[in-house]
Amino acid sequence: MQTLIVLDAQNEFSAEGNRTVPNHAEALEAIQRRVEEARREGRPIAWVRHHNPPVEPPPGLKPAFIPGTWGAEFSPGLGPLADRSEEVEFVKNVFGAFTGTGIGSWLEEQGSDDVLLVGFFAHMCVSTTAREALMRGLSTSIDPDGTGGFPWRHELLGEQSAEEVHRTALLQLSHLGVSITPLHRAS
Repeated sequence: MQTLIVLDAQNEFSAEGNRTVPNHAEALEAIQRRVEEARREGRPIAWVRHHNPPVEPPPGLKPAFIPGTWGAEFSPGLGPLADRSEEVEFVKNVFGAFTGTGIGSWLEEQGSDDVLLVGFFAHMCVSTTAREALMRGLSTSIDPDGTGGFPWRHELLGEQSAEEVHRTALLQLSHLGVSITPLHRAS
């Protein structure tokens, strides 16, 4: 059975947040469609929320994902339904959803050997979680419309736009065996 894993669909990635994703609104629409699909089909949903420990952020970045703040909350309309036992929230403080959480055991309890990932950032938490899932032998897919990237700049390596970062992350993951499955082409 396939489980939907929603990674870090939090306010911090919105236009008003401290880690703005340019395609955030469109990605949230795709995430909502995937959530509706999973609920309609009675599939489990793992809601993963990122919290940063109280440390100084890297130079040039504002603090983000601080527990109890607006930025750390799920985006409007998202989050587990209290009356649906197939939806569980996991909190992480690293890039991968399997590290330091009980998501692996929970997936086993659900009888799930197949995961579909959506959320943010494609090149960080989505990528790390996809690699962790692959290492556990799980069939792993990503809806590219339900994720996004953040532009990068490095003094020696140059820069990439958010779109290039997103595309590069998905290309790397597809090379590792992750299926890239937009909803309109998903079977």
